[in-house]
Amino acid sequence: MGVKVKATLGTEKYYTEVIAGENTLITDEPVDKGGGNKGFNPFEILATSLASCTAATLRMYIDRKGWDIPTINVEVDLENFPQTKTAQFCRVIDFGPTEISEDIKDKLFKIADACPIHKILTNNIDILTKI
Repeated sequence: MGVKVKATLGTEKYYTEVIAGENTLITDEPVDKGGGNKGFNPFEILATSLASCTAATLRMYIDRKGWDIPTINVEVDLENFPQTKTAQFCRVIDFGPTEISEDIKDKLFKIADACPIHKILTNNIDILTKI
């Protein structure tokens, strides 16, 4: 599946409109980095991709199985370590007050790792740039 987005940044420091198909979102930098904090910063967007994809992947599986799990919470913390050129995502998943057996938790853990964004982030990544 290919995805194309277009980011447009004018003269207002770091306020960027990003368009994907018919959808628009705003990214920005925090005030302490010179932005206006009017939208997610790029690191938040990256963590959001993993969190939302994980939740959607789990919802698809849970619905297909017919399990009564009304709530899926996915929290992602992203730490970037530029000095060592590494990053770490910490993903915490919970299902609210719903009691879930260990067997089902094990299955859901494996399904979370099958999320397409998780797969992209754990594979080799190439970035090709043209100007």
